[in-house]
Amino acid sequence: MSKMRFDALADSHKREKILIDETGKRSDLFGKNVFNESKMLQFLTTNAYDKVKSAILSGSKIDRKIADQVAEGMKAWALSMGATHYTHWFQPLTGATAEKHDAFFDLLPDGRAMEKFGGGQLVQQEPDASSFPSGGIRNTFEARGYTAWDPTSPAFIYKTTLCIPTIFVSYTGEALDNKAPLLRALNAIDEAATGVAQYFDKNVRKVNATLGWEQEYFLIDKALAQSRPDILMTGRTLVGNSAAKGQQLDDHYFGVIPSRVLSFMSELEKECTQLGIPVKTRHNEVAPNQFELAPVFEEANLSVDHNLLLMDVMDEIADKHGFKVLFHEKPFEGINGSGKHNNWSLATDTGVNLLSPGKTPMKNLQFLTFFVNTIKAVDTYEELLRSSIASASNDHRLGANEAPPAIISIFVGKQLGEVLDELEGVSKGKLSPQEKTELKLNVVGKIPEILLDNTDRNRTSPFAFTGNKFEMRGVGSKMNCAKPMTILNTIVAKQLTDFKKEVDELIDKKNLKKDEAVFNVLREYIKNSKRIRFDGDGYSIDWEEEARRRKLSNNKNTPKALQVLTSKESIALFDVTGVMNAKELTAHKEVELENYIFHIQIEGRILGELIYNHIIPAAIKYQNLLLENVAGLKEVYGAAHKKITEPQLNILEKIAEHIMAAKKLTDAMLLTKDKAHKASTIAKKAQAYCDDVKPYFDKIRAEADGLEQLVADDMWPLTKYRELLFVK
Repeated sequence: MSKMRFDALADSHKREKILIDETGKRSDLFGKNVFNESKMLQFLTTNAYDKVKSAILSGSKIDRKIADQVAEGMKAWALSMGATHYTHWFQPLTGATAEKHDAFFDLLPDGRAMEKFGGGQLVQQEPDASSFPSGGIRNTFEARGYTAWDPTSPAFIYKTTLCIPTIFVSYTGEALDNKAPLLRALNAIDEAATGVAQYFDKNVRKVNATLGWEQEYFLIDKALAQSRPDILMTGRTLVGNSAAKGQQLDDHYFGVIPSRVLSFMSELEKECTQLGIPVKTRHNEVAPNQFELAPVFEEANLSVDHNLLLMDVMDEIADKHGFKVLFHEKPFEGINGSGKHNNWSLATDTGVNLLSPGKTPMKNLQFLTFFVNTIKAVDTYEELLRSSIASASNDHRLGANEAPPAIISIFVGKQLGEVLDELEGVSKGKLSPQEKTELKLNVVGKIPEILLDNTDRNRTSPFAFTGNKFEMRGVGSKMNCAKPMTILNTIVAKQLTDFKKEVDELIDKKNLKKDEAVFNVLREYIKNSKRIRFDGDGYSIDWEEEARRRKLSNNKNTPKALQVLTSKESIALFDVTGVMNAKELTAHKEVELENYIFHIQIEGRILGELIYNHIIPAAIKYQNLLLENVAGLKEVYGAAHKKITEPQLNILEKIAEHIMAAKKLTDAMLLTKDKAHKASTIAKKAQAYCDDVKPYFDKIRAEADGLEQLVADDMWPLTKYRELLFVK
C-alpha cells in the first residue's frame, strides 16, 4: 500500500466513533422531531387541527386564515425545539432534495426584532425555477416557480431547521418535481380502488397505496474515497482490478456487522427514529462493504419522503464516522450492485390489506380482484413500468445476475398460478348454484392456505408477489421511489377504473349478480394477461427468446426505455387519470434523457483524466524503473544479460501494449463523445452516448486494469479494491 493511502486509512481510523449509548426504549424517541398528530394537538387550535386532519384524509383545501393558525403553532413548536430557520423541502427533477433556508428572524417597522412565520410562508414560496431541470417548460429568463405545502407529509426539524415537505410547480402550473405527479397518482388509485373495494365492504371510504423500501448501500473509508476521482465525481469506480477475495465465499451476507459500521448504523437509527422514519431491519448484504436498511411499511407519499430524507441523513452521519456512503447501483465491478426493492400494496381505512388473502371465500374474492387487476395493469403497461426504473447507473445492474432483467414479468408462485389457471377455466356467463359452490370451494376457497412464506421467492423476477404485497425489485438504490410509485399506482388506478366499468355493465345490462360479474371479468383478465406471468429463471437466454415470442419489451438501456413516456398510449393514460399532461410527460422525458447524457459525459471526462493524468504517467514511471534495471543488468552481465532480463523485458512489452491501447481508446472515446454531443435532438444525443461512447468505457477499463496488475503496488496511483472493500 502506498504511503499516501496508508496515511489516509490511518487518519480515517483516528476518526472512528465508538458505539452510541443505546439505553432506553427506541419507541420513546419516535417522532420527537416531527410535527405529528400529538404535536398538532398540543400546538394547534381545535379548528386548525380538524382542518389539517381533513386535508390529510380527504384532500380538502386549507384556507389562508387556518394556514396562519397552523403556521403560528408550527413556529411555536419549532422554536421550542431550538429551530432558527425554516425551509420548503422539495424534490426537483435532479433526483435529490432541495432546500432554501430562511430565518424566523425579522424586523418590525420600528426597528425591533421578532420571530416571524405566517401562513404565507407556510403554504407557498417562490424559488428560482430557472436553475432546476424543467425539460423546456421554463426558459432560463423565466425564473418563477412555486413550492406549495403538502400537509399529508408532516413537517420535521433537522438540525436547526424546520423542514416543510412541498411540491414544486412552474409559474404556469406544470409539475417540476417528482412529488406532485406522485400525489396525483395516489389520488387516482384512492378513487379507483375505493370504488372497487366497496363491492366487498360498503364502509370503505379511502384506500392508501403503501410502500416499504429496502435500501442497499456501500460504505467505504472517506479518506480513501477522496483519493479516487472517479468515486468522488461519479459515485462508482471507472477502473479497478477485482480483489482476490470478493463475494465468492458468501461470508459477508448476514455476517457479523463490523464495529465501525454498527456504530454508524446505531447513530443513524437514532436520528431516523427522532425524524419519524420507522427503520427496523439492518444487515450485511452480499458484497463486501454492502449493507441494507429497511423500515416498516408506510403510506407511499410519506414513505418516499422518508427514503429521501434517510439518504440525506446517511450522508451526514457517514461523514461523521469517517465513511463515504455510496448509493450508486454499481460502484464496483465484479461484485453485486445495490437496489432499492419497493414493496407495494393497498390498504383501506378499515384496516384491510387488499393484497392479503382472507379467511373466507368473499375475502378471497376481494383479494383475487386486486391481485388479478394488478397483474393485468402490469401486462398492459409493462414497457411503461420498465421506464420508471431507467437510469444511467441502473443500466449497469439490471440483468447482471444480481438484479432482475430489463424484461418485466410477474412471479406469482405455483399455488397462486394454479388458482388462476382454475379460475380461467370457469364457464363464462351466469353460474349455476352448483358451479358457484364449486368455484368458492375449489378455487377461491384454496387461497387461505397461501401464507406469507408459502410462496417461494424468485430473485430474478422484476415484479414478484410475496404473500401480501408485490415486490418491485428493479428499482435502483439511488433512485427516488416517487418515479416507479407514480407509474405503478397510475397504471393500477386505470385498470381498476376499467374493471369497475366492465363489472357494472355486466350487472346493469346482463343482469348478472355481482360475484358472477366479477368472476367473468377476472376470468378474461387472467386469460389475456398470461404472457406476463413467468416463474422461471429470468437470467436465462431461453427466457429472453420466450419473452420475444410473448411480445414483451426488452429495453436494455435508458434511452430506449424512456421513449415510451411520450407514446400515444402513455399520454392518454396519464391524461385520463389526471396524473400528468402531455407537456409534463415530454418535459420529464427530456430531463431524464438529459440526466443520462450528463452522467455518461461526466464519466467519459473523468475516465480520460484518470488515463492521461494518473494511470499512463504511473505506468511510464514504472517502465523507466524497469529500463534502469535492464540497463544495469546489461552493464553487469554483458552478453549474458538476455536470459536474466527476459522477465523485465516481457513486462515492459506488456506495459507498452496496454499504454498504447489505453491511449488510443481514450483518444477515440473523447472524439466520439464530442461527436455524440452534436446530435440534432436530445433523444439522438442520448442514444449516441449510449451506443457509441459508453462501449469504450469497458474497453479502456480492461487496459487500465491490465496495467494495475503489472505496475508495482507502491507506484500505482489509485486506491485498490482490496483496500476499499473491507471495513474492519
